[in-house]
Amino acid sequence: METLSLQNKYHLKELELNALLEITQSINNNLPERSLYKIYNFTLRANLNIKKLALYVLDEDWGCKVNYGTQMDCFAVPLDMEFARLKEVTPIVERDDVFGEFDYVIPVSHKSEILALVFVGDIEAESEEIKKSSTRFIQALSNIIIVAIENKKLARQQLAQEALRKELEIASDVQQFLFPDKLPYGQHLKVEASYLPHDRVGGDYYDYIPINKKQFLICIADVSGKGIPAALMMSNFQASLRTLVRQTPNLKEIIEELNYHVLENAKGEKFITFFAAIYDHELKTLVYVNSGHNPPLLLSDGKVTLLEEGSTVLGALHPLPFINEGFITDLSEFLLFSYTDGVTETENEVDEEFGTERLITYFESNGKADLKTIHQDIIIQLDNFKGRKGYRDDITMLSCKVEL
Repeated sequence: METLSLQNKYHLKELELNALLEITQSINNNLPERSLYKIYNFTLRANLNIKKLALYVLDEDWGCKVNYGTQMDCFAVPLDMEFARLKEVTPIVERDDVFGEFDYVIPVSHKSEILALVFVGDIEAESEEIKKSSTRFIQALSNIIIVAIENKKLARQQLAQEALRKELEIASDVQQFLFPDKLPYGQHLKVEASYLPHDRVGGDYYDYIPINKKQFLICIADVSGKGIPAALMMSNFQASLRTLVRQTPNLKEIIEELNYHVLENAKGEKFITFFAAIYDHELKTLVYVNSGHNPPLLLSDGKVTLLEEGSTVLGALHPLPFINEGFITDLSEFLLFSYTDGVTETENEVDEEFGTERLITYFESNGKADLKTIHQDIIIQLDNFKGRKGYRDDITMLSCKVEL
């Protein structure tokens, strides 16, 4: 009998060694998770004679990955979370659910974190010592395969993060190409821009487009949403705008076509707020359309005017229900300050917004300041106003000053 027992122990160890070798080879061959679970199933079922088994694994939630030998289907049964608190092999006492079909629950951990739970039943063993040895081996084997699968998940996450990083890098480059390389800053015309993205890729856009020797267009826009889709949408918007400006100086026609392009491209899922103005040096006129954007401030003859005439946002309706052009004459010297809602919607620590009135108050006292100074002052004011609270959105400012 003693010789037979030794033979059985030797045979069991041989089976365990074969099982370990098979699992290790599968991992080294970089088999997918599904295949690893199948090999795990076969190894415990055939080689080690485990009659009942269920393997629950923690992904985002607990779920059953391997199950055989039970009357009830463990794949359809959520884990009793009491088991997730166990730290060592624990016998299962009388239960009237599927877990009552098992004899033991074996926790599988890595760095003190429980990754999986193995439920086993009907372990064939001639002694309690062999049964404990089998249980320890099941725990070790499960640990090897679960940690290997965890490493696969981490590798996938790293690849996904790297892919996202590259996408963001491309989108950031795309967005930088939207902005003009140089803005005029001469004696009679000065244009200054500031762009502070909330994330790496934002949804704001500004531009200065010379039309001919006597006219230029200045504009600012903000797309709903952020990230890569917003940057790509703005890239398409910029291309459409620049093409249209070459075809016609009629601002109403440009707005109508832009609205159509945005609606076609975004299918109504995104929209763009947009402000555009064309100034004529000879006629001393400013024509503008405000399509749902924050009203820019026009400073002329010591007076601040909000430029609000226009239409609804672009990309929501076609045709636009109305388009009204703002038309200002006898405008030989002026300062035009446009911005996105990240400026006025900056909040302080008691959830109060910076608002438009603070901008108006600033320009009533500082309208003759240098444009660069104006932008620096406003950024400092926003920083002081928000206190310890973070910015909620991209901050974009575009200023234009015309002087004789």
